[in-house]
Amino acid sequence: MSDTIAIRGARQHNLKNIDLDIPRNCLVVITGPSGSGKSSLAFDTIYAEGQRRYVESLSAYARQFLDLMDKPDADSIEGLSPAVAIQQRGIPRTPRSTVGTITEVYDYLRLLFARIGTPHCPICNQLIVRQAVAQIVDRVLALPEGQRLQILAPLIRNAKGTHLSVFKQLRQEGYLRVRVNGEVVSLDSNINLNKNTAHNIEAVIDRLVVRGNMAARLADSLETALDLANGTATLDIIDDEEWTFSTRFACTEGHFEIEELEPRLFTFNSPHGACPTCSGMGTVFDKADTSDEAREKIELFMRGQTCPDCKGTRLRPEALAVTISNCTIADIASMSIAKIGQFFQTLNLKNNAAEIAAPLIREIENRLAFLTDVGVGYLALNRMTATLSGGEFQRIRLATQIGTRLVGVLYVLDEPSIGLHPRDNRKLINTFCNLRDLGNTVIVVEHDREAIEMADHLIDLGPGAGERGGKIISQGPPETVIADKSSLTGNYLSGRKTIPPPPDIRQPRGHLSIKGASGHNLQNVNVDIPLGVFVCVTGVSGSGKSSLINHTLYPALARQLHRANTEPLPHKTIEGVAQIDKVIRIDQSPIGRTPRSNAATYTGLFTAVRELYAQLPESRVRGYGPGRFSFNIKGGRCEACQGDGVRRIEMHFLPDVFVTCDVCGGSRYNRETLEIRYKGSSIADVLNLTANRASTFFRNIPAAQRQLKSLADVGLGYLRLGQPATSLSGGEAQRVKLATELARTATGKTLYLLDEPTTGLHFDDIRVLIEVLDRLVDRGNTILVIEHNLDVIKRADWVIDLGPDAGENGGNIVATGAPETIAEVPSSHTGRFLKEILTATT
Repeated sequence: MSDTIAIRGARQHNLKNIDLDIPRNCLVVITGPSGSGKSSLAFDTIYAEGQRRYVESLSAYARQFLDLMDKPDADSIEGLSPAVAIQQRGIPRTPRSTVGTITEVYDYLRLLFARIGTPHCPICNQLIVRQAVAQIVDRVLALPEGQRLQILAPLIRNAKGTHLSVFKQLRQEGYLRVRVNGEVVSLDSNINLNKNTAHNIEAVIDRLVVRGNMAARLADSLETALDLANGTATLDIIDDEEWTFSTRFACTEGHFEIEELEPRLFTFNSPHGACPTCSGMGTVFDKADTSDEAREKIELFMRGQTCPDCKGTRLRPEALAVTISNCTIADIASMSIAKIGQFFQTLNLKNNAAEIAAPLIREIENRLAFLTDVGVGYLALNRMTATLSGGEFQRIRLATQIGTRLVGVLYVLDEPSIGLHPRDNRKLINTFCNLRDLGNTVIVVEHDREAIEMADHLIDLGPGAGERGGKIISQGPPETVIADKSSLTGNYLSGRKTIPPPPDIRQPRGHLSIKGASGHNLQNVNVDIPLGVFVCVTGVSGSGKSSLINHTLYPALARQLHRANTEPLPHKTIEGVAQIDKVIRIDQSPIGRTPRSNAATYTGLFTAVRELYAQLPESRVRGYGPGRFSFNIKGGRCEACQGDGVRRIEMHFLPDVFVTCDVCGGSRYNRETLEIRYKGSSIADVLNLTANRASTFFRNIPAAQRQLKSLADVGLGYLRLGQPATSLSGGEAQRVKLATELARTATGKTLYLLDEPTTGLHFDDIRVLIEVLDRLVDRGNTILVIEHNLDVIKRADWVIDLGPDAGENGGNIVATGAPETIAEVPSSHTGRFLKEILTATT
């Protein structure tokens, strides 16, 4: 096989007919400014062709279940292997998908509990042990010789009634005695029981004296009792204790019975294991007349009540009655990945259990180690995947792929370092190297400095974004690109270009004070947030940043300032709210969940464009108003696709597939609407323009210029106005929101909350972003950013560092102050890395 992936004449999207030889079995990093063509090369060309060829090699039967990707626009691509893409998008939104299920750790746990788990009665907590008749006989024969005993068959346990039918049946079957409420009486006597009192009734099967030759008779009597009492027998040792035996997994007191232990008993995605009250969801909602499928979808966006029966564990009582080392499977699933590793390291199993469990525990520990290595050791197995960030989900998939130990595969990854603290970066990079060392080719689209410097081969695209990108600026070992002065990436890596620290620290105009924040892993946190300045919240992944800002501060402020129906995590008070008039959170959630949503509609730009087209002479002649140029209402849109431009094909258990509408060709509009033109362009042509080109196209339209300028200011000048929201990365969606806020008239008393706005940004894009954020602060607003990027942190006026570690070991304020102050705190992981970069730039 060729030792390179040879690409000739690649023209996908904005790629400029590039020729490229990528070494195989290497760690290859593709970098460059946002919109320069990195994803077009890595995913839309290399991965798409590798996947397409692999699917084409399968049988016609197999191909009908798989989505055959379009052939990329390139003259030739040689040397490809079967390809696997690990991207930020595509997170399963079903509430039934958890970290444990997608990593398969939970599957191994289910098997482990089915093989060595110990059932208990959830009512009396009695150990449930199934015994064979031979085992019972051996135990009885171990009693002292001459000991008197009687064998009983429990028929009625603590039940009201006269139970005349029971006595009648026993007489017909030839039994002579019965024990009623502890007293042995003859069945020939007249037994009258109070129907309003609970009674215990046991048939006397045999009376015995322990002798060495009684084994056969004892076994026969036990089998009779077990058969009569449905698998349960009581041995009354005269003048001593009583023993109760069961050949089934049943409580000897009759409270509880469990079926044969099988893996399906421990899954909430099967009726055999799911809690019957909540159907395995863990929460209960008002019973609406909707299908199960529809209910699952709306439950993602609704706040239900914890199921009163399973207490949110999702499992039925029988599954929760089984333990290993006093822990149920739900207890283990609620632990962090790091803590589960500790649990298995200290687990002490004996005899057969240790032998049976060894291979299962080995597989579990391997997967837990991979998850820890990629920096998600703070997550719990029962965490829903729908609540994960794009970076977290991508790293979990990466850990899963490492666990498969495939060889000869082409892996393509999209910025896996997103959301990862510099402390954990080296572990992540080591996982790339492990994949490579197994004999795979690993191609990573990445902006992280350390990942770039660790690459075997670096490809730098540029020089700009959109139409100004799509060229190979420099390639080779990292030192080659670093030495290349024509490479923007190389200039930043070498220090020829830098993001300088702020000229001076701005002084706050007040404070917001959070008191007693204790949600999730927060340890009763008290912290002051200065207002009117640029504030960074830092800390390792899982240290409590999102819990403090996104889930405590923001919901509380939104409820007070905007009467939002949001519920913050537990805290005592938030003081100083009167100093701000609104709070705006700009996160990485999609700006829309369907192809109808795009940057033009979200920013309000499209309203100005539609009004412009409605004022054209031809529109007035035809009587077209602004609504004619909307693809969301009837009239001007294509009705075949209802203005989507694509048709959605539901794949049920797979993500929906979107195909271009064959009536309008993806234009979204009907023929009559497309006949209206401004400067020779239809409304569909306008949606196809990039923000930069649209700015020139609408240079004389002030109503459109404000939004277009703000898109360019946040580095999205390359974005097509009509690009569907479903195709935007989390970082792009966040910058669209930021551009929308920039275009508005600020009051000067706004608190902006941003969650990792550097996602998907090149060094030079970060410089532009910081200028935008500084502009908002200079207007009197407060910028509060959750961030790991050191270039952003060093530009902050104030830093709040959480930690010191993740999960249970986090949730405390490690340090607060100017970046230089944080850099001098020995216990701060952020400070250690911050000190290095501050030293390098001074």
